[in-house]
Amino acid sequence: MQTQVTFRHMKTNPELHSAAVEATKKFEKFFEDIISSDVIFRNDPLKMVEFTVRVKGDTLIVKEGSEDFLKSLNEGTDKMIRQIRKWKQKIGIK
Repeated sequence: MQTQVTFRHMKTNPELHSAAVEATKKFEKFFEDIISSDVIFRNDPLKMVEFTVRVKGDTLIVKEGSEDFLKSLNEGTDKMIRQIRKWKQKIGIK
C-alpha cells in the first residue's frame, strides 16, 4: 500500500508524519487489498485530519477535527476502521 502524507497551511512535522504512516498500517489489518491511502493535515480553525483510502472499486473518506492533531488522527483512524469494516460487510468479504 502506498501512503502519502500532506501538510496544508503548516510546516512538515516528522512526529505527525510517522504517526500517520503507523495509523494507515492499521488499516491493512482489516483489509489487505488497500491500493493507496492519503493523509492530509490541515491547520484550519480546527486541527483537521483527512484520510482517503482507495480500495477495489471504491474510495473511503474520513474527516476529523479537534483542538489537537494527534487526537484528530486517532479519532479519524477509528472512524476509518469502522468504515472499512462496514464496506467489507456491504460487498460481502469476511
